[in-house]
Amino acid sequence: MSTITADVAGFRDYYEILQLSPNADEETISRVFRILVKRYHPDNGDTGNTKKFNEVMDAYRILSDPEKRAAYDVKYDQDRATVLKLFDEASASDSFESDRRVCEGILSLLYVARRRDPGRGGVGVIQMERLLGCPSQHLEFPLWYLRQKTWVERLENGLLAITAAGVDKMIEQNNIVLRRDRLIAEKAMGGAPDPAELNGLLR
Repeated sequence: MSTITADVAGFRDYYEILQLSPNADEETISRVFRILVKRYHPDNGDTGNTKKFNEVMDAYRILSDPEKRAAYDVKYDQDRATVLKLFDEASASDSFESDRRVCEGILSLLYVARRRDPGRGGVGVIQMERLLGCPSQHLEFPLWYLRQKTWVERLENGLLAITAAGVDKMIEQNNIVLRRDRLIAEKAMGGAPDPAELNGLLR
């Protein structure tokens, strides 16, 4: 399974390329850009990747320019509307497959949040809707199921978090659905991010 970030009609998701939320501010865009451009630079013998390096450069050129970003955001919103429509149509025709995909997406998101902050790592439902690109009505049943299986719990602060049993399932099946290059090392990010930063990284 892949994240719900379809490339509709050749549209390039620059927020996806930079692994950002569409709400990311200029400082976050610049900070994440510096991390990614260093990671993918062709001179980097370990993680260099010319194609990804060029994609990151293209994305940054658009998103770092206020006027270009504003024009891009109009197209982005249109593209996202198409993606959600496709998601809804797929859900209507294949509810079991849709529920499976949403469950995997929830566990993946909560796994990353817990990994970054083992004691308090959780995600709110509204934030989860935004990060997964999934309407709230499609989260109710999967969340009920995951809690019944004891793979997800609600923390004292009201956020949802993955349990040890949920982590065991993720490790056992090796089915994290967020792209692995989104797991930017905590050291590179200067420590575990706050909830706003998590939103920016996982969008």
